Amino acid sequence: MKILIIEDEINAAKELERLLLKYDSSIEVVAIKDSVVSSISFLQSHPKLDLIFSDIQLADGMCFDIYKNVAIKSPIIFCTAFDEYMMEAFDTNAVSYLLKPISMNKIKSAMEKFEQMKKVFNPEDNNKLAELFNNLKKNYKRTLLVNLRDQIIPIPVDDIAFFYFQNKTIQITTFKNKQYDLSSSLDELESVLDPDIFYRANRQFLIHKNSIKSIERFFMRKIVVELNVHTPEVIVISKVKVSEFLRWMEGV
Repeated sequence: MKILIIEDEINAAKELERLLLKYDSSIEVVAIKDSVVSSISFLQSHPKLDLIFSDIQLADGMCFDIYKNVAIKSPIIFCTAFDEYMMEAFDTNAVSYLLKPISMNKIKSAMEKFEQMKKVFNPEDNNKLAELFNNLKKNYKRTLLVNLRDQIIPIPVDDIAFFYFQNKTIQITTFKNKQYDLSSSLDELESVLDPDIFYRANRQFLIHKNSIKSIERFFMRKIVVELNVHTPEVIVISKVKVSEFLRWMEGV
């Protein structure tokens, strides 16, 4: 049985491979891919796979970006940290899943489902999953609550130009240049805001796509992003994130 693993955490990928081989030593893990781009390239030249194990959130995008660009004829077992009620929705589309952290019992259960599913698998199920996932994306926060003296103020996320981290505090700046303090972290905000709309530029800034005025080349292959509202410091994106940022800007 030929299996592809798509997982951007190398330790998690290796552990998954170990468990699969422990389950069935005849399994061949043909490759481990850690990004949308590398997965698309591999699948275009290796279309004949028995099964794919796929994480949902990858470093350069969502796994469904892969399946929108390549016709997948193999069943997919998702490895994800999504809540179980979402997993029930995925399961109705005849594709199994592993809820992280992965264990031997979960591998066994998923593989048993796969053996049953092979008899009735329809590649169109993958397209249904992509549609379902796009609907699930609507669950990202649309409003944040901030404290302002004795009041609690709702701020629509569409009104927020950027988040700025300084002195252990998050400062919100809106498109109208209003500012509010928020008790949170950029990591937490990343997990609840739509990644198609907000981008983590660096350790200080999480920026709204519509706030971007221009992009300029900087030394050492970095870039500087200028927003259409005032920022407390220059927003610099490191060279290792430039390609990812530009793909995000283009909506790829």
